[in-house]
Amino acid sequence: MNSGLVIIPARRAHSNHAEVARSIGIDIIAGRYAEGTRLPGDAELTANFGISRPVLRESIKTLVAKGLLTTKARVGTVVRGRGAWNMFDADVLAWHLDVGIDKQFLGDLAEIRLAIEPRAAALAAARRTEPDIVELRRCIAIMRHEPSDSDAFADGDLALHIAVAKASGNPFMRSVDGVIEAALRASFVLSAPVDPADRETVLCCHQRIVDAIADGNAEDAAAAMTAVIFNGIRRHGAAVVDPALHDPMAGIAEPGSGT
Repeated sequence: MNSGLVIIPARRAHSNHAEVARSIGIDIIAGRYAEGTRLPGDAELTANFGISRPVLRESIKTLVAKGLLTTKARVGTVVRGRGAWNMFDADVLAWHLDVGIDKQFLGDLAEIRLAIEPRAAALAAARRTEPDIVELRRCIAIMRHEPSDSDAFADGDLALHIAVAKASGNPFMRSVDGVIEAALRASFVLSAPVDPADRETVLCCHQRIVDAIADGNAEDAAAAMTAVIFNGIRRHGAAVVDPALHDPMAGIAEPGSGT
């Protein structure tokens, strides 16, 4: 990603009200409905979308719950400021990918992952159960078996990160899976690790996470997770994160040297 925005289409919604919410949400994020402005009236929106008023009301309720809209008596439905949006919501993140993301957005995702995922890995090393270890090994086995540019590889990668969050035993860690999914989807669309050396680096880093958690080594688990995130930053050229954050990639084995 050299400049400008990169659009990463999400899966389509499955219901009328969800699709209408998605359409309006994308328009808000894209700035077609500016912050502080009022949405068109019900009659105009129902006509534009070809839907009933109950469907429209459900769509608006969804967007209010996600922080994008507010409803005011005698004023109508108003677009809220960006600071009120629930950026941890999976739909809000997906809609940003639909609109288009830049290096700064990718950098923001990386920073929040660096703030949460290494700690989740450390907790997982202390609290993991045998089923957690089985799931982590299942995920890394999928990644090793599938082509790096395949949906199955990406799904295995995402499942591994979610398994780490689950193994942490902290429900708040598990609630950031939308952020992780958005970051990984963007990363694989922009630069799937298809080069053999790059693929081996990715697999090596992820294997170290699994091994450290299985061994109960919290420090190594956190360092390995940090290495995975920094490797993604380098691959897709995200905006530079806080230089005070330590990049442990220098301690990761060279591609091809095993784990």
